[in-house]
Order: sequence, then C-alpha cells, then structure tokens
Amino acid sequence: MAFSIGGKGDGNMSEINVTPMIDILLVVLVIFMIIVPRISNGLPAEVPQPPKHEQEQSAERAIVVQVLYRPSQTPTFKINGTQIDNGMGGPVAENDLKQELTQIYADRGTRVMFIKADPRVDFQWVANVISIARAADVNHVGLLTPKDQVGLS
Repeated sequence: MAFSIGGKGDGNMSEINVTPMIDILLVVLVIFMIIVPRISNGLPAEVPQPPKHEQEQSAERAIVVQVLYRPSQTPTFKINGTQIDNGMGGPVAENDLKQELTQIYADRGTRVMFIKADPRVDFQWVANVISIARAADVNHVGLLTPKDQVGLS
C-alpha cells in the first residue's frame, strides 16, 4: 500500500493499489503453467525397432553407378561392378545407360541411386549420369565420396 506522508495540504491524493492485481496475475500465470503441458500437439510418433530375428537380406541392393576414367576417351560405366556392354564392344552410349537404369528400376519401390566416380573424371560426366538417372525416373541420386566408399568396397 502506498501512503503519502505530509504534503502541502492540496487535498486528497488517490493512488491505485496494484497489489491485488499482481496477485491475480500470478494466479493466472500459475494456472496457465499447469494447463499448457497437458495440451497435446500432433500425433504420437513411434521409433522404428530393430527386427527381433535376422531376416534374409532384401533383393533390393543399393544401385551404384561407377564412372571409370579412360585417358583421352569417354569414361566407361559400371552398375554395381558389372560392366555395361552395348553389344558392340565399344563405350556405352547414354541411351544404353538410361535403358539399363529404366529396366533396373521398373519393379523397385525405392528409387535411390549412388554415383561413384573416379577422381580423374570431369564432373560433366557425373552431371550427365545424374541427368540420365532423372530421365530414368530415379528419385534420389547421391554422390559417394572417398569417405563414404570405405564401407562399400
């Protein structure tokens, strides 16, 4: 409470007593602190659990397209270590690579592919393989760096 002591005797001085308002504010603050944690937002999420027993490895392996360097020639391509051959013994054309990828991903649910390029290959060839993969309806294309390749070799 506020009191004025003394004064010039100008008359009555009225001041608002704020103590009850602060009490009400603190009570409302406590109520909101109790109510807010009980309000749930969204749906409950479940963390995937590891399988209880060993399952057979799925037939859908990761597809890795290798771009191999050939001096003063167009690079050669391998899919999961298998050389792609166009039947003529020459380098594989872009259409052959697209046809192979389209055939591989025809019955797959996940359309993920990785590219492993020789460090001496120009990036234009890697970009070309990415565009071929996109044309073959591959949704996600990843680039394997030497650090990533340690587990795949």
